[in-house]
Amino acid sequence: QVQLVESGGGLVQPGGSLTVSCAASGSRARINYMNWYRQAPGKEREWVATITYGAGITYGVNTNYANSVKGRFTLSRDNVKNTVYLQMNSLKPEDTAIYYCNTGGVWGQGTQVTVSA
Repeated sequence: QVQLVESGGGLVQPGGSLTVSCAASGSRARINYMNWYRQAPGKEREWVATITYGAGITYGVNTNYANSVKGRFTLSRDNVKNTVYLQMNSLKPEDTAIYYCNTGGVWGQGTQVTVSA
């Protein structure tokens, strides 16, 4: 079974940037997609973005973003390191949340992102 470990969270000022990572390990099964979700205090977990690659997408990578982060967040992956990155620019206080990665029903432990002056 795959294990997911997020890292890279922290405190950043409004308008700043931060990159969080999701490293996958523990499974030989090919991972074809990775979701990012976030959960703010007192709110439900919400979908942020998805990167899709591998089987069925020859030499291609597809990304999709929630409207609230479109144009500010960018997904990428390092196939050698089996890691997906979520680069977050122009951060706003409302981006404050625990960020989780998810694939195949497996969740990471989350990483806290706080946007505050």
